Amino acid sequence: MSYPNAIEVCRAELFTKEVELRDRYPQALVDKVLRVREMYNWFIANPDGTDREFVAEVCQRHGIHRTTAYSDLAVVKSLLPMLGSASRDFHRWRTNEMLIATYKMAEKRKDSKTMERAATAYGKLNRVDLEDEQAIPLDQILVQPFTATDDPRVLGIEPIPNIADKISAMIEKYRKETIDIEDVEFEEVDLEFDKLFPDSPQETDPNESNLLIGNNIRKDAT
Repeated sequence: MSYPNAIEVCRAELFTKEVELRDRYPQALVDKVLRVREMYNWFIANPDGTDREFVAEVCQRHGIHRTTAYSDLAVVKSLLPMLGSASRDFHRWRTNEMLIATYKMAEKRKDSKTMERAATAYGKLNRVDLEDEQAIPLDQILVQPFTATDDPRVLGIEPIPNIADKISAMIEKYRKETIDIEDVEFEEVDLEFDKLFPDSPQETDPNESNLLIGNNIRKDAT
């Protein structure tokens, strides 16, 4: 049984809920994603942290072997270039977690006002008040108009000056370099059938003439 690539799974599912991860992947891979997520955040909080400090920290937190810790380090380092583009997603995820925690605490205290504010902020952050974008029906998709042109500038390419003269010159050049070809015109075949086959009837149809010639050839052969 082959397992998904850990780096690709972490890249796609780094901030996915743990429950959803357990529904999709084996336990070992889920544990790795959770460790990578935690240590990814550790690297964000400790940008000057060394590899040795990372390994020591993850081993202390999760009690794993150093080989596994270095494997986690490799995954985290592959994800760090995503930090610039993923920082917004990360902060959204962390804000969601904080709002959910706030809501739960307020719910235990039966603080409806705080619950309402947390729920409103959560909905606004995740834009749940907006309608989902609807795909355009196929019958409403307009075909892009195209206009035929021989101007290469539509592709961002400048045209070659005097291109027609250059094409004519190249054609003339290759004509001179090729073997001369003689044009042959069609000529009627004159076999003088009345002299070759005096006993045959007068042919009026060329197809019949060809048939008679074939029959005579076969007779001569026998």
